[in-house]
Amino acid sequence: MNLEQHPCFNRKSHHKYGRIHLPVAPRCNIQCKFCNRLFDCANESRPGVTSAVLSPAQAMVYLAEVLKEKPHIKVVGIAGPGDPFANAAQTLETFERVRRSYPDMMLCVASNGLAIGPYIDVLQRLRVSHVTITVNAVAPRIGAKIYSWMRIGKRVVSPAEGAGILLERQMDAIAALKRRGILVKINAIVLPGINDDHVVEIARAMAVMGADLFNCMPYYPNKGSAFEHLTEPDSATVTAIRKQAGQHLPQMSHCTRCRADAVGLLGEAPSTKLMQLLNSCQHLAEPPATGEAVPIRPYVAVASMEGALVNQHLGEARKFLIYEQRQGLVRIVEARPAPEAGGGLERWQQLAQRLSDCRMLLTSGAGENPRKVLADSGVVVGLCEGLIEEAVRRVYAGESLSAMAVRKPRACGLSCGGDMLGCGA
Repeated sequence: MNLEQHPCFNRKSHHKYGRIHLPVAPRCNIQCKFCNRLFDCANESRPGVTSAVLSPAQAMVYLAEVLKEKPHIKVVGIAGPGDPFANAAQTLETFERVRRSYPDMMLCVASNGLAIGPYIDVLQRLRVSHVTITVNAVAPRIGAKIYSWMRIGKRVVSPAEGAGILLERQMDAIAALKRRGILVKINAIVLPGINDDHVVEIARAMAVMGADLFNCMPYYPNKGSAFEHLTEPDSATVTAIRKQAGQHLPQMSHCTRCRADAVGLLGEAPSTKLMQLLNSCQHLAEPPATGEAVPIRPYVAVASMEGALVNQHLGEARKFLIYEQRQGLVRIVEARPAPEAGGGLERWQQLAQRLSDCRMLLTSGAGENPRKVLADSGVVVGLCEGLIEEAVRRVYAGESLSAMAVRKPRACGLSCGGDMLGCGA
């Protein structure tokens, strides 16, 4: 294992050696005001987005196929789309499997640092050689401006209460990682008007902790986030910050703000073939002895007004049509009633249970809350309009729904005659 081949930690390696991020960690324990994980454009490169979420077993099938296509990959990483240690079981199982199957592969992980502490000894045992911690403030008063909430154990706390706890845990984790000889990179998101005049102080503090590399990441505007009004800092500003921070720590200046499902060389254009592979792998379980993949979540749910088109808003649907594909043919299996309107998030949790055997729910519109609840339960919400048969066929083929994108998004109630169901969508 040559640690110099990690493309993020060594600029000289990023044109030669690739990395793959396995998206096995969907949940997050912090809501950052700059982050919105509900939007995914295949051509958009930023942390927190992925086209699919895999189980550890599915990730191994995906990894094996990718390595056939890209043998120059030297690093397997986990970077979300949530936080790896808000999904510790999936993260560590994936690393265990990779280490057994590919003993010479470098392993790395990127975390906010809130919950990594209890697992550092396990990371050392698995020979995870590179860890990235995102530290956006070393002053709790500034950290409190950056986050909406944090989950500390079983409690959800305010940023005013959580910012100090987060910083303490980050510092403890970095110190523990360095005592075990693990390379540590610090990511700091440069947020104009929030922490841009504080980033150099972060670098200074991280140098004292023994961090190895510092990455000033310019904020990327995310539609739907609390900070969507902020503009991306210009290159001159970022260059100036890096120059000052560079007095304390070596700087990473070739970051491409990787997705949670990034694969290949840094900056390499996404591969349609590999993206389709990723999407198809999320519908597979661990291969049995025959070597054939087994379908899980075999169905697709559809919100439709008349049964021919995907054309109904999630909140308006009183029932969902359930489809399957057999021998290449799409057919309806049954119709399932929607939970009663009202009830807030509980309604969407009930829906997630009713659709627990569905890999995707196709609808012409849905709000952020139901999409998040359903996604966290493994039901991906696909927004599209058009023939049900065509949309369902695309899902089973692992193809993009972009060709069937909703042309004119509309609010709940506009197409249902004003029933005002209180859908919460």
